[in-house]
Amino acid sequence: MASVLIVDDSKIMRSLIRAILTKMGHEVVGEAATGLEGYDKYFALKPDLVTMDITMPVMNGIDTLKKIKQNDEKAKVILVTANLQGAKLNDAINAGANGYLFKPLQETEFKNLLEQIL
Repeated sequence: MASVLIVDDSKIMRSLIRAILTKMGHEVVGEAATGLEGYDKYFALKPDLVTMDITMPVMNGIDTLKKIKQNDEKAKVILVTANLQGAKLNDAINAGANGYLFKPLQETEFKNLLEQIL
């Protein structure tokens, strides 16, 4: 299965995503609580996939996605957010997001998106 990096400032959300991914048979290789930490861990760990919150301290998820894609255009990133509409949705797509999920996460939707991307 896939190696995954979870980037979210909420420890509870990171734990939930980890539990879902582990149940699906994927390996969580790391976690980060800020966009900047996520960027650094992405290049240190080289995961197959990143799940990334949009609203985080230090560097938001869209800026982190842009920075990752500038240095690795093949990076696979799913944005996970409570509210993604209008301009933010366009920003996410233009930045190169491979998909997005809304909080609260629906396990079936998450699994289907992962299968599509991987």
